[in-house]
Amino acid sequence: MKQELALVLGASGGIGGEVARQLLQAGWRVRALSRRPPAQADGIEWLQGDALAGADVARAAQGCAVIVHAVNPPGYRNWAQQVVPMLRNTIAAAQKNGVLVVLPGTVYNYGPDAFPAVGEDAPQRPLTRKGALRVEMEEALAAHAARGGRVLIVRAGDFFGPQAGNSWFAQGLVKPGQAPSSIANPGRAGVGHSWAYLPDLAATMVALIHRRATLAPFARYHFEGYWDEDGEGLARAVQRVAARHGIEARIKGFPWWVAPLLAPFHTTMRELLEMRYLWREPLRLDNARLVAELGIEPRTPLDEAVERTLAGLGCLPAPALAPA
Repeated sequence: MKQELALVLGASGGIGGEVARQLLQAGWRVRALSRRPPAQADGIEWLQGDALAGADVARAAQGCAVIVHAVNPPGYRNWAQQVVPMLRNTIAAAQKNGVLVVLPGTVYNYGPDAFPAVGEDAPQRPLTRKGALRVEMEEALAAHAARGGRVLIVRAGDFFGPQAGNSWFAQGLVKPGQAPSSIANPGRAGVGHSWAYLPDLAATMVALIHRRATLAPFARYHFEGYWDEDGEGLARAVQRVAARHGIEARIKGFPWWVAPLLAPFHTTMRELLEMRYLWREPLRLDNARLVAELGIEPRTPLDEAVERTLAGLGCLPAPALAPA
């Protein structure tokens, strides 16, 4: 049986890399595009190219059954100038080759009027620039589906995982490479928050990709992930895991007061400040449609997911070597 081929744009990032790895494990061939392909291919067929160059994306998409569009400008820079043009290149390549476009979605495209329990068809009235861009991206994909294309969007909350790249977990709660003796929780006490463990989210996306022939032309699903009911559950899980490794961790509040001072000079802090509303009000993704399709949502036990994440970030002591 011939292996199916998937193009993953953003395979060097958190969600793109995880989807690429799980597609490989599921028996797919995986192709990726990068301006600077890595020396270690890890089973991925890397092509040199740029997601901003339509000809490069079209060339990489040849022979593919799926394009996973998980590419974003690094460090939150140049979103307005690059995000939509990159997606339009993906849509053009998909239209030419007749393939499914898969987009890892976010909750940025929702405003508080849709809270607290959000279904796939809830109105999208975002408060932020990134949210408006996300809405524009989904509208472009809806138009593509109306022209005969096929689209799969899986929306999820804040990412965390062993190789999650930029994330609130790695930029807020803990510091990569350091023992988690201090946990800076950005949430407000009593306000729930949605978290998505990347290996579980990627497994969900791969399962839906395998069912693509039976999905709607413009299919949208919500991945519930870990619903942190009181806004402190994930921080307590970090605390528990740290204690098992002999680390005494103290939970404190995230220093939001410093964000407005740094925002004019620090791109990441400016973007984090813009998303603060997601920590002040609860947003829970309703996954009923996903469970109806798959029967279950993949769910790694929380402490296990947190331990793998901390280990991947270099926050836990290296295991002792057995004596010779």
